[in-house]
Amino acid sequence: MFYSISELVNQADEKFSGNIAELMIETEIELSGRSRQEIISIMKRNLEIMKSSVVSGLTTGKSISGLTGGDALKLNHYMTNGKTLSEKSVLTAVRNAMAVNELNAKMGLVCATPTAGSAGCLPAVLSTAIEKLELSEKEQLDFLFTAGAFGLVIGNNASISGAEGGCQAEVGSAAAMSAAALVKAAGGTAFQASQAVAFVIKNMLGLICDPVAGLVEVPCVKRNALGASFALVAADMALAGIKSQIPTDEVIDAMYQVGSSLPTAFRETAEGGLAATPTGKQLSKEIFGK
Repeated sequence: MFYSISELVNQADEKFSGNIAELMIETEIELSGRSRQEIISIMKRNLEIMKSSVVSGLTTGKSISGLTGGDALKLNHYMTNGKTLSEKSVLTAVRNAMAVNELNAKMGLVCATPTAGSAGCLPAVLSTAIEKLELSEKEQLDFLFTAGAFGLVIGNNASISGAEGGCQAEVGSAAAMSAAALVKAAGGTAFQASQAVAFVIKNMLGLICDPVAGLVEVPCVKRNALGASFALVAADMALAGIKSQIPTDEVIDAMYQVGSSLPTAFRETAEGGLAATPTGKQLSKEIFGK
């Protein structure tokens, strides 16, 4: 069992030659009492749902509230024109993240990673990696186990809840987990994966949770999209050998401190930020009639 990022990296290197996925499987066996076969079977189901949600979300359909829907498909059409400013992999991740979160808003089946409101980042980055790196099923599963290992530390030492720590705790955690898994999928070391986590979280510190009308749609869908793009950039930075001046464990501690200091208006109450703008209030009134 590991309780910090430094322990995670050290144990992966010492016990499994840097294979974080194997460390996470061993840890899950220890924590859950399930067999290796059971754990892999459950993760295969998660993988299936994630990949399906990317495809199912790419439609023109609107959510019940009418706040979101169809933007992922708009971006897809834009990408097919071939005149984009951003590179294909980045936009693919952005599109797929929006698709998953739009599906969630339409009450479709998603895999909460680590929450439903931040469910777009990981499948978006994973699906991009599958296309870019031609990952086998085992490598796809390793991607998810690696992400889970970093998510376990973040959840235990900071938070993955917007109500507790703001959106930095939800989309921030999801993007950080995705970045770490992407580094390993691309052949990076456990330490490099940990640096990608630090890059993402450092640049999302203080991100508030301010859902319009209290629904995880606006601005959640687009925050997942940008979070997915952060993951790709952070992974490239880490693979280039760039290091965080602040150790990753200290970055996570800072995330906890910042989240704890946020006023309740900025922690999923829909009382501040974008939810409290004139338009945000009007949208809430139109949806709920009050």
